[in-house]
Amino acid sequence: MKSKHVAVLLGGFSSERPVSLSSGKACADALEKEGYQVTRVDVSRDVGSVLAELKPDVAFNALHGPFGEDGTIQGILEYLAIPYTHS
Repeated sequence: MKSKHVAVLLGGFSSERPVSLSSGKACADALEKEGYQVTRVDVSRDVGSVLAELKPDVAFNALHGPFGEDGTIQGILEYLAIPYTHS
C-alpha cells in the first residue's frame, strides 16, 4: 500500500514563526518515522500554488497565529479540496 503524502504547513510569516517551525519539524519527523511521505511547506503568500502543484493527500496545519488560526489557510485548503487537520 502506498503511504499517504502529508504536507506539513509550518513557518509562515506571523510573529509566531519560530514556534511553528519547531512544532512543524517535530510533527514532520514523527510522521516520517511512522512511514508517511512528508513534504515540509514553509508557508508564504503563494502557498496555494505550492499545494496545488504538490497535491498532498492531507495537510497538517502546524501554523500558529494569523493565517494559520484565523481561517485563511483553511479556506485555501478547502478551495483546493485538500483535507486538513486543525480547523
